[in-house]
Amino acid sequence: MSHTLLVWLVGGVLLVGAGLATTLAPARRARDRKRRTAWSAARAAIDSAAISRDAAPNPVPAAEHLLARAELIAAARGGVSAARTAEHQAQQADRLWRGHP
Repeated sequence: MSHTLLVWLVGGVLLVGAGLATTLAPARRARDRKRRTAWSAARAAIDSAAISRDAAPNPVPAAEHLLARAELIAAARGGVSAARTAEHQAQQADRLWRGHP
């Protein structure tokens, strides 16, 4: 009798574990995709600002500071909010170099 009970308990634990895994895996994948997409956008904004810096006729210290902060945030990695902050600062620097405050 106790052997049958043990089999049922192990089966129940395995069933609950499989249910949790199938529920949490898609959410984790979506979160990772969101983070990767945010960092991709941030890196693109940083690259665009660097190109604008190289093409600018005059140095713009405020834009240099913003780009340096964006690159520092990108080097430290982080989550989606860090990526969005880095992207925003790089876009501001890009606008300053292009002459659009």
